[in-house]
Amino acid sequence: MSRLKGKRALITGGTSGIGLETAKQFIAEGARVAITGSSTKGIEEARTILGKNVLIIQSDAGDVAAQKAVADQVKQAFGGLDVLFVNAGIGDFRPVDGFDEAGFDRSFAVNVKGPYFLIQTLLPILSNPASIVLNTSINAHIGMPMSSIYAATKAALQSLIRTLSGELIGRGIRVNAVSPGPIATPLHGKIGLDDAAIKGLVAQIPAGRRGDPSEVAKAVVFFASDESRFTIGAELTIDGGMSTL
Repeated sequence: MSRLKGKRALITGGTSGIGLETAKQFIAEGARVAITGSSTKGIEEARTILGKNVLIIQSDAGDVAAQKAVADQVKQAFGGLDVLFVNAGIGDFRPVDGFDEAGFDRSFAVNVKGPYFLIQTLLPILSNPASIVLNTSINAHIGMPMSSIYAATKAALQSLIRTLSGELIGRGIRVNAVSPGPIATPLHGKIGLDDAAIKGLVAQIPAGRRGDPSEVAKAVVFFASDESRFTIGAELTIDGGMSTL
């Protein structure tokens, strides 16, 4: 398996869930991989799983100044970058009247502002050709209660798929996105979904189950590889049919 042989890749939020699974598949496909994470425990666990050849950077995805430090470490280790998977994000689910300014700002910082300035600061070291993949969400397309801010941040990323594609393709940089539905990752536990809530969620999915992180990671591998070199500004929905209802 060598679909990414010789490619240098950065995955944000690569210490768990979709990011960690994508890192494993990138390595299996021959890529040199760097990941970011914010939790010391998560970083150590990822190091054990991925091995010593992976560059692991502790970084807050919502801190604009920290994005330059990430870019500097990637440049020092790899010299340049061929693939960026913008995966780091948070899900803060509350009713409209339950949100405060701090929660609003944190969601947009981690899910939109940090990623935007990470892309900006990586531009000088992105190759021609290069691939950027954004992790968005079907929440931007469906009216799910309690998701107003989360959905708005993902809608912002979906807008960037098109605007950045138009702006960067002349530099050989393709921008595409995966748009997952409910995936069985630690996120569901972090936002407080118990077994009954997960059962109710699954009832809304025509496929009758949550997705597996590997099913999203395989799509990211496609977008990262030269197989998708004529695919620009696309969003691939991976939700078991949930958004079709």
